[in-house]
Amino acid sequence: MQEPGQINYKVYQGSTFNELFRWESETKVYEPIQSISKSAPCVITTQNPTQIPAGWRVRVVGAGGMREINQTDPDAFYIATGATGSTVTLNQVNSLLYNTYTSGGVIEYNEPVNLFGYSARMQIRETVDGTEVIHESTTANGEIRLNNTYKTVEILIPASATTGFNFTTAVYSLELFTASGVVVPFLTGNLTLVPGVTR
Repeated sequence: MQEPGQINYKVYQGSTFNELFRWESETKVYEPIQSISKSAPCVITTQNPTQIPAGWRVRVVGAGGMREINQTDPDAFYIATGATGSTVTLNQVNSLLYNTYTSGGVIEYNEPVNLFGYSARMQIRETVDGTEVIHESTTANGEIRLNNTYKTVEILIPASATTGFNFTTAVYSLELFTASGVVVPFLTGNLTLVPGVTR
């Protein structure tokens, strides 16, 4: 069973609460590199059409020549700011002064989870055992959006809703589910309300 991610947030009263997540599986994908540009931003061309969604976390490993672009830290990632056909753009990388790429290497990333068939719901309560639901966001009411192209889960609670929040701290949980009854705990944590001044 998947363990939900745990993230605590501040909610600013009277402001839109907007957070975006990407659901990575534990399966690693390795795409062989064909070339790497000396440019800003850096553009990597893969040997085959890439399946990396734009905005996905990636690592570059084993590239010959352009050693500066390789990542030895397993917790270090680039963000694929653009991915079209066989090219992946890394906007945060300026490779103009890097050594020239020679051969080899892969782009490594965790395979995205297919969101097809999923819906989502999130509840905010004052405590885990609380019976009152302070607020509920769902795919049905438009406050949770699943994008299967970019493999994203987006929470969007409008300012009109947060204006009415009056808790000091609260808890939330977000789960994804299917019509067949599969329920996946996705995210949980604490919320701290920051009172609004401008209203």
